[in-house]
Amino acid sequence: MICNSRAHGRLGGSGEFLESSEVKAATAFAIDAGRHERRRHQRVKVHLTGQFMRQDRQEFPCATIDISPGGIAFEAEASGELGERIIAYLNQVGRVEGTVARHFYGGFAIQMKLPPLKREKLADQLTWLANRQVLGMPEDRRHVRIEPRNRSTTLTLPGGRQHLARIVDVSRSGVALTVDALPPIGAPVVVGSRPAQVVRLFNGGLAVEFNRLIPEEMFDENIRL
Repeated sequence: MICNSRAHGRLGGSGEFLESSEVKAATAFAIDAGRHERRRHQRVKVHLTGQFMRQDRQEFPCATIDISPGGIAFEAEASGELGERIIAYLNQVGRVEGTVARHFYGGFAIQMKLPPLKREKLADQLTWLANRQVLGMPEDRRHVRIEPRNRSTTLTLPGGRQHLARIVDVSRSGVALTVDALPPIGAPVVVGSRPAQVVRLFNGGLAVEFNRLIPEEMFDENIRL
């Protein structure tokens, strides 16, 4: 059988055909795809403290053992039932959610099914956290919580009703408030003039996550919400 060198590449001195540009391109694509797939499932050993909430809204402290874009292993004294939906709020990462996939001594693990964009964002965060941990870099300022000089603000509910509120503390990504109103978790609200979403309820107040980060140059104890 005669091989067409144009279709399959030219013949090398050893008698084997050299890869054509098409084969090389396909090989490079496969390698990139493999790297991308590994990145999607990279597991980073990182210790992040936070809290998790069960479906009955009970909250418990926790700390991460390792994280990947597909799941998180937690160290915690409490855990949910297998298959139970869990919402966690972690320093450096923020809100994550998933279902309990397994239990182990001293903790549990959740499985997450994230949309592609959120998965990529988390993968970027994990890469940054891993590098920060290796290099011994200080905690990212955007997650530092401060107590502003002016603690007074307003909370506007979805129906437009406003309530006076007092700031407990604030970060670039969210704020905790003491307020009489207790809208449900997930409710869109406005704190001062900043659109946000309720992510946690506690006795006498709530915590929200801003739709957009507060610009770094505006974030200090003189900030007004």
